[in-house]
Amino acid sequence: MSLSAKDKETVRTFWSKVAGKQEDVGSDALFRMLTVYPQTKTYFAHWNDLSSHSPYVKKHGKTVMNGVGEAVKKMDDLDGGLLALSELHAFQLRVDPTNFKILSHNILVVLAIMFPDEFTPVAHVAVDKFLQALSKALAEKYR
Repeated sequence: MSLSAKDKETVRTFWSKVAGKQEDVGSDALFRMLTVYPQTKTYFAHWNDLSSHSPYVKKHGKTVMNGVGEAVKKMDDLDGGLLALSELHAFQLRVDPTNFKILSHNILVVLAIMFPDEFTPVAHVAVDKFLQALSKALAEKYR
């Protein structure tokens, strides 16, 4: 599913509202993923606290969302722009690429909760398409 020029503009406009709230969005999305999809906990077995207030969850959630923010900036070339992250997740971290889609879903849920007025159906579709493209780009090195 490709992003149209209108989709890209919608994502950029919506993302400007998310800026500054990356830690909140990311930690909530990560916590939801770990809770609803417990199989994802295997990647974080070295963390002694997986609660919503965990410093590990907050830090990694912010890292993830900062990465998503960088992807917004590189939206015109996600495969090339995210090559290093794709390699990291494929070869060093060995994350099952299915988890990118799971986390994307949880990000959408949190965005809908935190930004109910801004997360219109049009924004929802555009952000969903963007996160699908992002997940695909991150999975590129698995092929």
